[in-house]
Amino acid sequence: MIDQVELGLTGIHVSRLCFGTGTNGWNNRSNQSDLGIDRLAYLLRFAHERGVNFWDTADQYGTHAHVAAALREVGRSEAVVTTKTVSRTGPEVQRDIERFLRELRTDYLDIVLLHCLTEADWPTKMQGPMDVLSRCKEQGLIRAVGVSCHDFGAFQTTARTSWVEVVLARINYAGHNMDAGPEQVTPVIEEMAAAGKGVYGMKMVGGGSELTADPARALRYVMGLPAVHALVVGMMDEQQILENIGLVGEAVAV
Repeated sequence: MIDQVELGLTGIHVSRLCFGTGTNGWNNRSNQSDLGIDRLAYLLRFAHERGVNFWDTADQYGTHAHVAAALREVGRSEAVVTTKTVSRTGPEVQRDIERFLRELRTDYLDIVLLHCLTEADWPTKMQGPMDVLSRCKEQGLIRAVGVSCHDFGAFQTTARTSWVEVVLARINYAGHNMDAGPEQVTPVIEEMAAAGKGVYGMKMVGGGSELTADPARALRYVMGLPAVHALVVGMMDEQQILENIGLVGEAVAV
């Protein structure tokens, strides 16, 4: 089993390991979606039985149906699901939320992120989507809101934006596929956590050859950052799930 932690001040408790369903995910597909609904739903349940209650999906990954099938088996309240929207207007985000609820076959979404923000002034440009998500939260349709960023300026702005409750942050020790080097990103993550934001990391191995050659070192690095509450890893089979559960357990115990 794997331990759980509160995601910032959201009141949402998640496993330190998050099951990612978006490896190479875009245009409504990912490596995990290619497994098929039954196989991925089984793997999500397999991980859940070992304490992984945190699952990450997105509109762009094509895995809502897979997650819905797994939720039906484990029970809706037994898993915490993040999904994401790339829509950039209020009406579009409203339609997305309504569709996400149908696709995931649920009456609420745990966490919804504005996906792939790339501009430092995003709070001004995204006021419409933010208002919609806030209203959905007031209505009980969403438990927490936040962002993922693909730009360091946007990332820095996120730390100072009180609307944000959860951040999906790109972080690894080598700086591969990150918004900036770890020496710049880590202090911003610490600022986020100090403000009560929940932070979970992605791009642990980031596509770098030295990272993929020693994933245990990469995982230990991220889990060794106190401001990172959880880590999302895209997993494809039972062996990977068991290995990552073991590595997270070892890293947390240090």
